[in-house]
Amino acid sequence: MTNTMNRRTFVGVGIASGISLAASARARRDDDQVLGHGQHRFRVVKGWGVQDPGKVPVRDCHEMVQVRDGRLFLFGNHTKNNVIIYNRDGKVLDTWGTEFPGGHGCTLVDENGEEFLYLTDPERHQVFKTTLDGRVILTLDAPLEADEYSEAGRYKPTETAIAPNGDIYVADGYGSQYLLHYSPEGALKGVYAGPPVEQGRLEATPPGGGFNNMHGVVMDVRDPGKPSLLLTARAQNRFKRFSLAGEHIETVALPGAWICRPVFFGRNLAFAVIISGLESWQSNRSGFVAILDEHNKVVSCPGGHEPKYADDELQALSQSRPDVFMHPHDVCFDDDGNLYVPQWNSAQTYPVKLERV
Repeated sequence: MTNTMNRRTFVGVGIASGISLAASARARRDDDQVLGHGQHRFRVVKGWGVQDPGKVPVRDCHEMVQVRDGRLFLFGNHTKNNVIIYNRDGKVLDTWGTEFPGGHGCTLVDENGEEFLYLTDPERHQVFKTTLDGRVILTLDAPLEADEYSEAGRYKPTETAIAPNGDIYVADGYGSQYLLHYSPEGALKGVYAGPPVEQGRLEATPPGGGFNNMHGVVMDVRDPGKPSLLLTARAQNRFKRFSLAGEHIETVALPGAWICRPVFFGRNLAFAVIISGLESWQSNRSGFVAILDEHNKVVSCPGGHEPKYADDELQALSQSRPDVFMHPHDVCFDDDGNLYVPQWNSAQTYPVKLERV
């Protein structure tokens, strides 16, 4: 009887130990899918939004926004369906758009309770304001009336930002590196910033030192009495803040990070890093996401290494999870703080969803 009891006890302990070890291993695997740092951590939702590419194909998934009713609008450059509309579970509700071969920037704006999209197409050298169902109601062509532009081919807009009074700001990020300022009706009001001064030329240095790849722009209204523009200088690894009149205010250095557009959520700001370091665009799939607090301090890097500061100076940012991200191009937060990450040049993959933990 004693031997039987001892054997049963041993077997019971062995089973319990096996269950405990399996649970620990499972927890470790689950934790491997948790990205980010501090109060901004996320779990990867595998398979979110994946579609039959024969029916709903993507090429480069460039930008994403959430409208008031909770739908998520993805904008890309596949002309079978430039815009793919998801619900939060990843089901496709609708698609539209066949006329944007360079579909790139997608900015959402609320005008007196009605929502509109501002879409940029650098291949068409145009910006379009549309309704949520795709009806074009305003087109901004190349600003040939400006001295800075002699031909449409020099204008390749990548992003827009809309001021509280309805004025439109366009970042010419793939073209001549100017920030164009328009009235709500589309009349050109100003041309700001520009490329760095070329060696040997005599022009005055542009505000902020000039731009190399002014990829993104956003309206910062965290101080409602003093809105400003935050612009991306992607190849220079930094943000540059400007007044609405085109005056440089400050520069935020983000070493190692080739930044896409900045996106606000609450008092914080997030952005996609399309590559880290200075490697080849084609071979270096080293992107991730970064989050800054309202003091411009990097506090979390989902998919990247933990941000480090030495003597108040940010150390170079880099990727930590190549199994999750390739070339993130944008970030979109939903109402619950979950994060959606569309990607460029990433094997025609659909957006990655990160669930807040």
